[in-house]
Amino acid sequence: MDLFSCSWTALRTAVAALPDKDFERPSGCTGWLVRDLVCHLIIDAQDVLITLATPAETAPTVDAVTYWSVADHPPTGDDPLDALTVRLAAAYEDPRLLTFHLDDVGSAAGRAARLADPGARVSTQDEVLTVGDYLSAYVLEWTLHHLDLIAHLPEAPQPPTECLARSRTMLEEIADAAFPASFTDKDALLVGTGRRAPTEDEQAELGALATKLPLVLG
Repeated sequence: MDLFSCSWTALRTAVAALPDKDFERPSGCTGWLVRDLVCHLIIDAQDVLITLATPAETAPTVDAVTYWSVADHPPTGDDPLDALTVRLAAAYEDPRLLTFHLDDVGSAAGRAARLADPGARVSTQDEVLTVGDYLSAYVLEWTLHHLDLIAHLPEAPQPPTECLARSRTMLEEIADAAFPASFTDKDALLVGTGRRAPTEDEQAELGALATKLPLVLG
């Protein structure tokens, strides 16, 4: 629960500090500008609110790690929902409207998370999991999107170290393999999810794990 709040607060703070011109820069998500990513974060925040308000009575079917599915290929930006996000982002016109909406809905999602019972069960995407596991899964979501946000903004603040470390651990559990100790947490996440290609030296260090990469999470 604490890491959820830590990662989400850091991401929203980074967005709030962006000058208007940076919303037109590319993000780390294929085919998306920063403004498109911020629009996606608004939708994510809505999903958190919806899920926390959707109680379940049956036993959990997934946990924080098995919540994630691994796709066969990286996104191309051509998915209809991705295209809708781009159109929605463009409709805001003024970046300050985007940041206002993210702060409004995002703050509500953060409050709902703090108030939720971590042992309660909720339903999302036809799965059931505890609130604690659901919010833990989102630490990886927020941390990866924080890296996406600053992919071409070298002066922007990095994700919190504890969130990077936890996200790396989760990615290793998803992969059922550990990244080499020489990899920083950030590099493990970027290379592991295909956000950047490994160098020749990194490829050699990855060994058998390289055959499992990238892990395209959905």
